[in-house]
Amino acid sequence: MKLVVAIIKPFKLDEVRDALTGLGIQGLTVGEVRGFGRQKGQTEVYRGAEYAMSFLPKLKLEVAVSDDLVGRVVEAIQVSAHTGRIGDGKIFVLDIAHAVRIRTGEIDAAAL
Repeated sequence: MKLVVAIIKPFKLDEVRDALTGLGIQGLTVGEVRGFGRQKGQTEVYRGAEYAMSFLPKLKLEVAVSDDLVGRVVEAIQVSAHTGRIGDGKIFVLDIAHAVRIRTGEIDAAAL
């Protein structure tokens, strides 16, 4: 089992969700986050005053999948979140040691 974590631009969420749903993914977690990478923030003008935004708004997606789906999930996120501009985001794949579905008590792959 793997946990796929993706940091994407907020306006790409619907495209990514549609791509994952097309693969049969039945659930994902989305959270609003702020951060920066090579982009190093940006300069904004508000009411005539210029200020720097060093932490940009992003979305963090988390999807728990079986090992055989990892490659297709990563590819679907990469293709659907791509704009070709700096700040498109990152995808991380982590191992899941144990999972439990609270309602039924199912464990590991059955809990996904």
